[in-house]
Amino acid sequence: MKISALSALILALSASPAPAAGPDQPALQTIDYANTHFSALDQIEAGNVSRLKVAWTFSTGVLRGHEGAPLVVGSVMYVHTPFPNTVYALDLDRDGRILWRYEPRQDANVIPVMCCDTVYRGLAYAGGKLFLHQADTTLVALDAATGTPLWSVKNGDPARGETNTATVLPVKDKLIVGIAGGEYGARCHVTAYDQATGRRLWRAYATGPDADMLVDPERTTALGKPIGRDSSLTSWDGDQWRIGGGCSWGWFSYDPVLDLVYYGTGNPSTWNPAQRPGDNRWAMSIVARNPDTGLARWLYQMTPHDQWDYDGVNEMILTDQDLGGRPRKLLTHFDRNGFGYTLDRATGDLLVAEKFDPSVNWAARIEQDPAAPDYGRPVIDPRFAPERSGEDETTTGICPGALGAKNQQPAAYSPRTRLFYVPTNHMCMDYEPFHVTFTPGQPYVGATLTLHPPEGEAHTGAFLAWDGTTGRIAWSKPEPFSVWSGALATAGGIVFYGTLEGYLKAVDARDGRELYRFKTPSGIVGNVTTYSHRGRQYVAVLSGIGGWAGIGLAAGLTDPADGSGAVGGYAALSHYTAAGGQLTVFALPD
Repeated sequence: MKISALSALILALSASPAPAAGPDQPALQTIDYANTHFSALDQIEAGNVSRLKVAWTFSTGVLRGHEGAPLVVGSVMYVHTPFPNTVYALDLDRDGRILWRYEPRQDANVIPVMCCDTVYRGLAYAGGKLFLHQADTTLVALDAATGTPLWSVKNGDPARGETNTATVLPVKDKLIVGIAGGEYGARCHVTAYDQATGRRLWRAYATGPDADMLVDPERTTALGKPIGRDSSLTSWDGDQWRIGGGCSWGWFSYDPVLDLVYYGTGNPSTWNPAQRPGDNRWAMSIVARNPDTGLARWLYQMTPHDQWDYDGVNEMILTDQDLGGRPRKLLTHFDRNGFGYTLDRATGDLLVAEKFDPSVNWAARIEQDPAAPDYGRPVIDPRFAPERSGEDETTTGICPGALGAKNQQPAAYSPRTRLFYVPTNHMCMDYEPFHVTFTPGQPYVGATLTLHPPEGEAHTGAFLAWDGTTGRIAWSKPEPFSVWSGALATAGGIVFYGTLEGYLKAVDARDGRELYRFKTPSGIVGNVTTYSHRGRQYVAVLSGIGGWAGIGLAAGLTDPADGSGAVGGYAALSHYTAAGGQLTVFALPD
């Protein structure tokens, strides 16, 4: 490991604080624990955003998908890269001069094991430490002032298909981390480590016996009822739960009042549904856990017996709003399956579930009547259920495609408008399942698919505003390609997002009217962020095409079937942008 360091820096947060215990506030990719991606900064607003100029730039030196966002702590900006997960500390007082860099040594053999590009969604900071979760699942704590490693621990094994692309969540004295590997038949888990030492405190699996999942058959509930003994075991055929997937490679949120951590679990393994009869619990679920004990308070499975690879790992956004005539503690989740869910985050009760992309056809609706026997379950349209067609038969025109009506790119919420701002994909697919044999460390997919826009349409993305209390679209802006960047809402009445062609855009939070655009050097799959330094507000974004949608350009793939159909589905993107890795920082002119 190569480290260069300057003298220790005095670190203090300058961004809007996230709720936390103690005087030292953590710095998170999500801006706050509630996952709102909202900033109270308002110097840049609807009336002057059109005057934004580039303040400075920084090249990361890596040409793959740049997801996540830089992290600002006091006068230091921390920038991460995709594999090999280099970390830079940049001095904001000197336009980004490098203070130190950390370059981990990782075996390049982890690259082909990573599902959908070598992305990494960013760093977290707490208690003077910077936390990095590498692609090879090595979890590292760095001294934030010098970059010196303080401890490291392995969270998984790439030889078994276990890798990492996600950020981590510091909560109190713990660090909550997930893992990827559902396409390799990994049995996935969420784990808590001690921030000071790296000691493992608890681990909760997504599938298996109650003790392994850290659930209580009588106290852990699903839609208000106890889950009962062996709720996962009875939903799998034999011991298939051992290779069942359910990976949590997305985002975490935390309610400090209820003292619950929220996250989603991913697809069950294999993608061929005929090989794993049953509901396959608790893959494809929202989970609420106590961070101290790991015990699950409640679970909700969105897509039982998933037949479409609709991972449930997208962010859980926590808000307090009136619903049904009374104040509620809400959780809103925009799932890959195309439904926007609103739940009571204290109880897990389902309150709203509606389509946020009008092309969604795999299910007619989600049953929302608590008195109905199938309460909370999707009402599936059999025409778009691959299992009914059978193995080696293609089911056509399924909407959304496997990459979802929204993937991991985070939505934002503004308490000023009470709207959610959602970057979406507008893609369908043709799906052919086939029999696959499990071999540790080898792909365990069992399906081929082709991605394409809905019939008769050309655009493959949209950016929209959503009312989570009614389940209705307030406004929507079509985009030629999927919007794969995260959104940022601010108190200035504007919302930022990036496009796969490479544009940073600002729109009016009330009606979606475009106020500003700037073409960065490469496609944007990172998350827009903002910070204040010396009384001046800045906006920053990483550009570097990649992720599932941009895997063709990022990895130099040409076969339309590669990238699970993404290479063919986004072939036209090569006419608009090329590979890159750059941070661009914007500000209003003096």
